[in-house]
Amino acid sequence: MLNLAEEIKDLIEREISGIRNIPVDINIQRALDLIYQQVHEKGGKVIVSGLGKAGQIGHNIATTFSSTGTPAIFLHPSEAQHGDLGIIQQHDVLFLISNSGKTREIIELIPLAKNLSPGIKSIALTGHPENELGTQADVCLSTGYPQEICPLGLTPTTSTTVMTVLGDVIVVMMMHRIGFTSSDYAKRHHSGYLGQKSRNDV
Repeated sequence: MLNLAEEIKDLIEREISGIRNIPVDINIQRALDLIYQQVHEKGGKVIVSGLGKAGQIGHNIATTFSSTGTPAIFLHPSEAQHGDLGIIQQHDVLFLISNSGKTREIIELIPLAKNLSPGIKSIALTGHPENELGTQADVCLSTGYPQEICPLGLTPTTSTTVMTVLGDVIVVMMMHRIGFTSSDYAKRHHSGYLGQKSRNDV
């Protein structure tokens, strides 16, 4: 039987394994190209949406995008069906998150958005590219569908870790692409330690 330290190390290693097995394929480049085209060339924004734990990750991705030069907002999928869908404008791109790819509110968001803005493009961040969400989106970012470290195999654990890492990768690659600088960062962070540090780096 594993002692406590060994058990903790085993859980960490399993999380790391999930990260290492993220599929690195052409779809990451396609997602970057789509965001750059819609946001930085055409003046749209990234609309991130997810429900539950995926929604919490979505909040983080949206705010990190915005603070690093790529305008983004989080749209709650349920609130979208009660009027918030009106935030969608021409040239926006949907960034939809669902590990299973079966979340009803997320699946429904695609046709609802297209009814409002027929040309809107979408990126899915999901477990398997062949699930319902993955096949409906224009670009699908797959997590590799890692096994959860939850002993029940139910609680989002490894899947949310991998989603967060993929979100960070997209954000950082976009920063490189647009040449985002400390001066740019300082303009978006007036207060706090990071704001002060970014101004000192200029």
